[in-house]
Amino acid sequence: MKVKNLLIFSAFVLFVAFPVKAQQLLKSEELTVSEGFKNPIGFYNSQPTFSWKLPVSKEVKSQSAYQIVVATSEALLPNNPDLWDSKKRQSDQSTFVKYEGKALNSRQKVYWQVRYWNQDNKVSEYSEINSFELGLLNNSDWKAKWVGLNTAKDSIKGVRKFLMHRPQYLRKGFELSSVVIAARLYITAKGVFDVHLNGKNVSDDVMPPGWTPYNHRIETITYDVSQLLAAGQNTLAVELASGWHSGRISRGKALYENFASPKILCQLEIELKDGSKVVIYSDETWKGTTNGPIRLAGIYDGETYDANLEIPNWLTSNFDDTSWENVVTEAITDTVKLQPKRHSTVKEKVIIDDVELVAVNEHTAIFNLKQNMVGVPMFKVPMKKGDTLKIRFSEMLLADGSFYTTNYRSAKSTDYYIAAEDGVINYKPKFTFHGFQFVELIGYDQQAKPDSSWVQGVVQHSDFEANGTFTSSHKKLNQLQSNITWGLRDNFFDIPTDCPQRDERLGWTGDAQVISPTAMFNYNTHAFWTAWLQSLRENQSEHKNGLVPFIVPDVLQNRNGSSGWGDACVIIPWDIYNLTGDVTVLKDSYESAKKWVGYYQSKVKEKAYIPKTHSFADWLQPYPTKTGKMGNRGDTPKEFINTAYFAHSAHLISKIAGVLGKTEDQKKYQDLYKAVANAFENEFFDENGKFKQEKQTQTSYLLAIYFDLLKPATKVKAQKHLLEEIKNADNHLGTGFLGTPILPKVLDAMGEVDLMYKILFKETYPSWFYSINQGATTMWERWNSFSKKEGYNTESMNSLNHYAYGAVGQWMYERIAGIASLEPGYKSIRIAPQPNTEFLTSAFASLNTPYGKVSSSWKIENEDFILDVVIPPNTSSKISIPANTSKELLLNGKTFKDNTAIKLINKATNSFELVAQPGTYKFQSKFQSKFQSKFQ
Repeated sequence: MKVKNLLIFSAFVLFVAFPVKAQQLLKSEELTVSEGFKNPIGFYNSQPTFSWKLPVSKEVKSQSAYQIVVATSEALLPNNPDLWDSKKRQSDQSTFVKYEGKALNSRQKVYWQVRYWNQDNKVSEYSEINSFELGLLNNSDWKAKWVGLNTAKDSIKGVRKFLMHRPQYLRKGFELSSVVIAARLYITAKGVFDVHLNGKNVSDDVMPPGWTPYNHRIETITYDVSQLLAAGQNTLAVELASGWHSGRISRGKALYENFASPKILCQLEIELKDGSKVVIYSDETWKGTTNGPIRLAGIYDGETYDANLEIPNWLTSNFDDTSWENVVTEAITDTVKLQPKRHSTVKEKVIIDDVELVAVNEHTAIFNLKQNMVGVPMFKVPMKKGDTLKIRFSEMLLADGSFYTTNYRSAKSTDYYIAAEDGVINYKPKFTFHGFQFVELIGYDQQAKPDSSWVQGVVQHSDFEANGTFTSSHKKLNQLQSNITWGLRDNFFDIPTDCPQRDERLGWTGDAQVISPTAMFNYNTHAFWTAWLQSLRENQSEHKNGLVPFIVPDVLQNRNGSSGWGDACVIIPWDIYNLTGDVTVLKDSYESAKKWVGYYQSKVKEKAYIPKTHSFADWLQPYPTKTGKMGNRGDTPKEFINTAYFAHSAHLISKIAGVLGKTEDQKKYQDLYKAVANAFENEFFDENGKFKQEKQTQTSYLLAIYFDLLKPATKVKAQKHLLEEIKNADNHLGTGFLGTPILPKVLDAMGEVDLMYKILFKETYPSWFYSINQGATTMWERWNSFSKKEGYNTESMNSLNHYAYGAVGQWMYERIAGIASLEPGYKSIRIAPQPNTEFLTSAFASLNTPYGKVSSSWKIENEDFILDVVIPPNTSSKISIPANTSKELLLNGKTFKDNTAIKLINKATNSFELVAQPGTYKFQSKFQSKFQSKFQ
């Protein structure tokens, strides 16, 4: 007993002397700055916002306070932050918290941490230290010069006599006296480049720096090259090609210095161990040649590579460049901004190696990659010295097995490789990209037997990751989801393009505005969109009347705007805000949006509030009454479209003004919206809610209803006419680019979910599954681009890789799976799946919200509806469970009872409605299907 008492006393003494520290909460995770950047270098934003996610933990349901500390070095954190200490702030905000510290400068590296207090006021550990390093923010930071060779003087003419430029090989040797501690390469081009240090590739970027309105802004990129340099001799080498800047994609307009020869701009800043600093500039000391292996390279027409002209060792210091030309130089001007790239570069994302050899005829081999893709092929092909391998591309084959390239129009989309010796060549084009599923090879070793291993597909797109997943029990619906996601990736090649294969590949604003929500469900494209919106604003600034061009970057230089297209400057920022909660995009785009509505106002001439301006209208509506080019615009009149979007954009600006606290503007634009809506109804609808045109269209009713342009009584009548039009179409859609994304939203709001299911699951033209039945692996430009029975649509404008009609993907996430945002950025989440057992027995979706992953997974087994839900921390949720509510509801296998985490708020005849705190839940209810016989 004495020994036991002694032990107890000793333990007590130890506890008093060394009290046990209260256990802290788990630290926050996934710290990002601005639009989701993680520890970036060469960052663009000196006034960033901070975001973090709370850990998934029983102790952490929500955040009651936070503290951010920011410093110039890791050693100062967390106790001595010299840039900013937010102190403890009572707030549940964990996304897009604005930096309020000392001004930040070019090159500055900034370190930060955050901690939070939970709902019980318990504090977490500080997060891991994160950082961001700013790039060169101002033109004045650059001391380098633009350098390159005068390739315009060669006067090489290509398709339609467009000037072509030989790719350039540029290099600079230099010596370092000491070991390198740190080094940054700041670089950009009027063109596209690949950069090397001492024979090693600096990055895996594809065709950097990307595409902006070059007459306004050229993006710069920062690389950490500390590990690529050494004391002694070093060599900086760059391959340079035309890209978007100096190629015919820019349409021959005198936009970019009359298509002057491509040039690079680079600044290599080095810190040495001896404390000195060395800067290597692009200047007149550089040398260059065009007598290298890449003979020509263009986005539309492909690349020609002559292995006989390869230059051994030119990337290293073991090379004599005295015979090379001196470069020409050009000073930096203030008229074009040099700014760090504000979204990720294009990367190689997927390798397709499941390739089928489908035909061999007279030394011509055709390979099927089984997926319409964008990027380049990679070859391992046997050749004979001096022979030329001709490489052609196609999205589909003709009935006789030959290539269908009519829809490429004037784009040659052909690569060439000239062999320098006998043997297997390894080749991957560098300064072009193609949209294709089939590859044709001509000119390989005639003694060799073609093999599927000769070809791989290298998929390239902007470097974003998946943001959501969707799958179901229906094979064709899953194929539709695949087609949507492939179409998005294929057309997000630095900017959102309409198509990736023909002589276009342009940033059409109308296509972009209809797809942006679906894109953000599937991929983390927040930064991608905000970067492109900056380009939009820059091109808009060229027009005093507020016009937004059809395409961005605007290489067409038209002087007309189009309703439904220019409205991208209002609609996309509003979509981004609602899906992310980021107010910054609203602030950045606010004046642009107002100017666009001003453009509508400037076009009102004869009738009050009815603008007379150009419109592509409901582009590519099926079964148009007119043929040819005018038939492409469908049957909903452009004055109707103009007025509807005029009202809608005014309405959205009113809402945006409310978010931004601009009360006067909020009232002003709300009044404008009401006035335009009143004029719209009087002009286009009769007292019976019928569209005043002999040719009725689904889109006329959809726009009027969705944009809330009719009086309540008229709206009810118009809804009946819409249903009649759908019935007349045998429950097929009858919509083009503008009507299609709105169709599911309107029917959903009308309570016509089953009708939307019927339309979605139609197998015959026009429908989403029609293209799948014809073998599509991406979305098509037209509902009837191809038919197994009738062949290809005779129109040359016939892309088999267009994303606009994939906008239905938003409804698949929000209503089939049932995940939707009730507050901007998913601060409040709705889980309300809408099953229809005529077509589905299960569906699953997950989404990475700004607060963490949310998921909804449902299945029907016999008469049981089983729903698994995950709600992330620091959010709230409303959950609607389809059910026969006369039967009990089970939660995690037990009869449901209200508790602190989840409560029943409504019990309707066919659903239970609950509010739930963050957590993981499994519900089970009895479900009486209208289509039960199918599964008995």
